[in-house]
Amino acid sequence: MSNPVLQARGLSKTYRTGPQEVTVWSGIDLEVMAGESIAIVGASGSGKTSLLNVLGGLDDADDGSVSIGGQDITTMDDGAKTRLRNRDVGFVYQFHHLLPEFNAVENVMMPLLLGGTDKAEAKSRAEAALASLGMAARGSHKPSELSGGERQRIAIARALVTKPKLVLMDEPTGNLDQSTAAEVERLMSELRGSVETAFVTVTHDQALAGRMQRVYHLINGELALNNEA
Repeated sequence: MSNPVLQARGLSKTYRTGPQEVTVWSGIDLEVMAGESIAIVGASGSGKTSLLNVLGGLDDADDGSVSIGGQDITTMDDGAKTRLRNRDVGFVYQFHHLLPEFNAVENVMMPLLLGGTDKAEAKSRAEAALASLGMAARGSHKPSELSGGERQRIAIARALVTKPKLVLMDEPTGNLDQSTAAEVERLMSELRGSVETAFVTVTHDQALAGRMQRVYHLINGELALNNEA
């Protein structure tokens, strides 16, 4: 059996507010294999986004380890983590985090260029990614010239353009209409099948969560598998 694309062991996170310590979550174990899709659901403030940040190496847990593609990111320096994220991980957040000075195509090209892809090839792949999300005609527009849903589609194209091993998504369809949300799900399914990308999705959308292969609930600081999903 192949190694997990994502493996977390014994993750714990505590925040200090003045003299008090608040445990957000503890003892988190998770494995996601190539081509799998999972959802993490939970109440606001339950720590879903902070868990996603730790799984992607954007933040550190207080205890435990995270491996992506068999590499322990817990022991990596910042430079090594950045290179691994650019190569193997795509991120989609509820707020798009696009670079305002660049147009849609240039924003989607960015992870490819950072990874050393030739500029012409990066542009071609970026345009194809935008077209797959119905954004072919908006490639020359800057984020300020686009609607919230259009910006989110660009952010999704940027996350998927490298065909990464792992995509981490925080409320990916929150700003999208039903038709576009369906297109996003179609692309996720396509990548899971063609390049075995694994998806971890934090969402309040029960319908979206229900279409994932496994659903976990983050409750009282613990991650529990919903066996009825």
